[in-house]
Amino acid sequence: MAQRFLVVGLMLLALGVGARSDDKPGKVPAASTHPGLERLKKLAGTWVAADASGKPTEQVVSVIKITAGGSAVQETLFPGQPLEMVSIYHLDGADLLMTHYCVLGNQPRMKADPASPPNQIRFRFAGGSNLDPAKDMHMHEGTLTFVDDDHIEFAGVAWEGGKPAETHCATMKLVRKK
Repeated sequence: MAQRFLVVGLMLLALGVGARSDDKPGKVPAASTHPGLERLKKLAGTWVAADASGKPTEQVVSVIKITAGGSAVQETLFPGQPLEMVSIYHLDGADLLMTHYCVLGNQPRMKADPASPPNQIRFRFAGGSNLDPAKDMHMHEGTLTFVDDDHIEFAGVAWEGGKPAETHCATMKLVRKK
């Protein structure tokens, strides 16, 4: 019995030493950087709908936070509402991707267009799960426009039947909640 405790203790010690490696305790490896992802990180906070004159309302539309050690940005759209959805922005190699977890039950994946203008990130459809893009309604593309540090716009385009849908997705004008 004592020998079994000794063997288990030595194994735990070896695992602990191996896991620590040369890193200091609690040190997180640096996240990869990408200009678009860095720009998205600066949006962390709560965003509300703008009224017709561009002034903030009380309607919370988006809550953005940095997660996964700085390697991803999580956006919760319409938090706490029946239409709540989540989008995750992250890198895949040199590409900035967005996966949109939609209320429709599908998960379209979009890739940022590297030729986007400096004040925008244009996302283009790059596949997804739980959808047939030739038939099913899904978010197919979106453009995020950075107006200034406290104002953004998102224009989404939904597809149904293999072409743009006329009744879903529109432009949302958002103001950072102070």
